[in-house]
Amino acid sequence: MDAKTYNAQLAELRALRDDIKKAQAALTKLETDRARQITALAGYEKAKAERIAPAAGLSLADVVAIAPILAPDRLTTAPAAAQTVPLPPTPQSVAGPEPTGLAEEPPARSGTVAPDMTRSTPEPVYGLPSEVSASDMPSAPTAVTGPATQAPEQCTTEPVTPPAVTPPTALAPPVRTGEQRDLPGVPEGPDGDRWFAHTANLTSTHPNFTQQARSTVFLDTQTGVLVHRDQTVRLDLPTASAAEILNTVFHVLPDGVERIYITAGAPWHRQADQHPFLKDAVGAWLNAPTPGWRTDTGRGKDRMAGHFVHPRNPVGRYQREHGEQHVEIRSAGEWFDTDGTEPAIIRDAFVLLWKALRRHWTDAVLMGSPSQTGRDLWTRTIPTKGQYADGYPVLSEELRGLFHATAGQGRTELITPPRVPQQLPALVEYDRTFAYAKHTWKAGVGTPRRVTAATFASWSQKEQTKALFASGHWHVRVTVPDTWNHVGILPAPAPGDRAWHYPAAPGTTFTTWAGGPEIHTALSNPLGPWKIEILDGILFDDGKPLDDWSKKLKEAWSSLTAQADLNGDPAQRTAAHLASRAVRAILLYGIGAFAQRPRTVTGTTPRTAERDVPTDAEIVGFNDETITWQRPTGFTRDPNAHPEWAAHIWSSARAALLSQRHRDDDTYAGALHTPPGTVVAFRTDAVYLTQPQPWPYHGQPGDYLNKGHLTGPVTAPGSEDELLALRDSGRTAQQPTTNHEAP
Repeated sequence: MDAKTYNAQLAELRALRDDIKKAQAALTKLETDRARQITALAGYEKAKAERIAPAAGLSLADVVAIAPILAPDRLTTAPAAAQTVPLPPTPQSVAGPEPTGLAEEPPARSGTVAPDMTRSTPEPVYGLPSEVSASDMPSAPTAVTGPATQAPEQCTTEPVTPPAVTPPTALAPPVRTGEQRDLPGVPEGPDGDRWFAHTANLTSTHPNFTQQARSTVFLDTQTGVLVHRDQTVRLDLPTASAAEILNTVFHVLPDGVERIYITAGAPWHRQADQHPFLKDAVGAWLNAPTPGWRTDTGRGKDRMAGHFVHPRNPVGRYQREHGEQHVEIRSAGEWFDTDGTEPAIIRDAFVLLWKALRRHWTDAVLMGSPSQTGRDLWTRTIPTKGQYADGYPVLSEELRGLFHATAGQGRTELITPPRVPQQLPALVEYDRTFAYAKHTWKAGVGTPRRVTAATFASWSQKEQTKALFASGHWHVRVTVPDTWNHVGILPAPAPGDRAWHYPAAPGTTFTTWAGGPEIHTALSNPLGPWKIEILDGILFDDGKPLDDWSKKLKEAWSSLTAQADLNGDPAQRTAAHLASRAVRAILLYGIGAFAQRPRTVTGTTPRTAERDVPTDAEIVGFNDETITWQRPTGFTRDPNAHPEWAAHIWSSARAALLSQRHRDDDTYAGALHTPPGTVVAFRTDAVYLTQPQPWPYHGQPGDYLNKGHLTGPVTAPGSEDELLALRDSGRTAQQPTTNHEAP
């Protein structure tokens, strides 16, 4: 073989590699669809693995591994020990491996039963659906076994045994051993105690500089309309490639700009049909050749360098080959839904947003994204006097990793037949207005304290209750009451990366991590307390690190919402409405930015230099010129990383979806205040029901707004896409209660 033949066969090998990657991607999608279908079939009470296996082309063992509830009874009636992994999480792998079968679990930690928390006011009485009798409802709180101060060594792990009778249709299937992934825990003894500290020399402090505004333009790549200040021009963009956009914009504006917002057209999706995944198409668009430009490597203290590959809202960062010109290409969809809005109105929305923020922050600057803007504005509310004048210290990397692995965000759950009727009498959507703003008044501060089961057991009931009311994150073993007939309360880890479900079947026991608000709801809900055993905990002092920031954003939101309702100019009404949505995004994504997830770096390497691809990188895309890859880099030394705050807010929001008190109206709202069997779905801040509810709405953060009502009979949705289609139909059918969709 000569060199020419060798190189030719290498080229053929690369082509085969590319074809294999595409085929593997297609196969993975088909296998995922098959597993989803098997899981759905397993929800049928008479489903049998023996019938599903041949239909799926799998063995019985494979089917049971996907849907453990289909396992024969002899494999599932044995006691199930609680899952605890006493290993510290690492930045690269903070979630434990998925269980592969019904193998034995490690011995459970001993726990201490938490005390009941009874409500001081009576609950509203609601009617029951015809298929649920009053005798099915608990007449008194379920007893919690064992005194509240029981010593850890006296507690025993109760078996998870399937109920002797068929559960009501409103219930979830029992959780079997092996159905949930492992969650990390704090190591026992001194190794774990060392986690409860702050990272040295890493503190959130008030900035000593003023942000610099960047010259910005707004571009619709479909029509070619470009808006710069009060100037509007039309560009010719036949391909809308990154190179074409950069060169055309800088030809029209020779003085240059620093940020280009794409308002419509999504040019990074134009060749989506040529790639197996949308993210691959975006990566190919960002990394296509840009003559005269190269990928930005950052400048000064600006660490935002390189492209950000996102399937819908990517960021391209470019720098002149020979010069100091830096420019970003971003999606205005990061801030709000731009569908059908002209670039000039979108620019007006940004101007109104800036003016509204300037009333509260004299040095406010709109940065590239809502999360960057939110974090920057928050740092400018850090006190310069008093207890936290030196700033807020950042947790140890181990605790940050633990929060990342154990604190989920919004609740997303679809309840399908037979747990709800096949034909729904109606589908009613209630969405919580500006929900997260309701839960920012309190958060944990100070050095975290570890609360072991033994420590918790040594406290009086009053001390235990006070701790569970405070800002904390708890490792618990949970048992659903035998009389339970409603939706689940606490999240349990489901198979898959960062996936959660909400067990509700009577007698189900599982181990999880949960925030104080959800623990409180489980112990004090209107239907009867759950059994909660404290295995370990992270407890903070209560503080208000986000209160000033949140109040200012809420005032800006209220002002812009009023403008959207009262302005006589339709264009300005739309601009004010979009600006109010942008304030919502600043708070929402600002909170998400506190969570500080482990970072993944995306890079490119020329196809002619494949050996330079990092050995620990995963190839995520390729074309004739370049290879796109990703590799994890773990946690950075981010001075504004506070996952404990994000976790507390997310837990509070999930708890409010179930039960929320309206003091002024002396009533409650939420899913647990509806008849059993009427909840169809949860979607972050929204709950979907089969009947309307008399919940108060005053337009305040956290209030439930009736946004859609689709009269029945309605076929119950079987997928997220079907739910969203019904949601849109319900919103269209619903007469609007205000001039604009509430944030």
